[in-house]
Amino acid sequence: MTLSPDLIVLGEYLSGEFDNQAQAIADPVWYVHLRLWQRPVNLFLEDSITLFAEQANVINLDNPYRQRIIRLLPRRDDDAQLQVQYYMPKDPSALRGAGKNPALLNTLTSEQLDLLPGCFLTVTKQTLATNDYKFAATPPPNTCCQFTYLGNSIQVSLGFEATAKEFYSYDKGIDSETGKATWGATIGPYRYSKRIQY
Repeated sequence: MTLSPDLIVLGEYLSGEFDNQAQAIADPVWYVHLRLWQRPVNLFLEDSITLFAEQANVINLDNPYRQRIIRLLPRRDDDAQLQVQYYMPKDPSALRGAGKNPALLNTLTSEQLDLLPGCFLTVTKQTLATNDYKFAATPPPNTCCQFTYLGNSIQVSLGFEATAKEFYSYDKGIDSETGKATWGATIGPYRYSKRIQY
């Protein structure tokens, strides 16, 4: 299957090493200075582009967290649109540090992943200029990203915006009883700038 030009561009925009240094300096009370890695992996190649993502506090880069797999693919019901499906490694510790050490991803297989059924986004594209776009990924109405991790029920609100040079993450943890955000982009997105293109 041939991948659509929009899918390829979105994959390029999301692939790379990012940080939010400017934001962390401007507003250190609300935003930790993070490094974010989003590396392409050779999974689901028949119809999609797949990325491994993890992040770390810059003062402790050897302790990364939030390992996840992000699969970019066409919407089944609309070839003109894209969607994003999230997966969780069955053993996140086995991939810990793969952002800095991508060799850890060489043996990753789809059997090592758990599909997170409610954790998907629909993607829209806005043209900013010739060959310059902004992608926005938001959850469809009435969906809930909820899964079990280390015996705990986790609820997450997902979303992002991506351009060629910036990545804004709207991901945040949700208290399932109160519906309030407990971590992540609680007052606005994490605003990452791309430092290295993969």
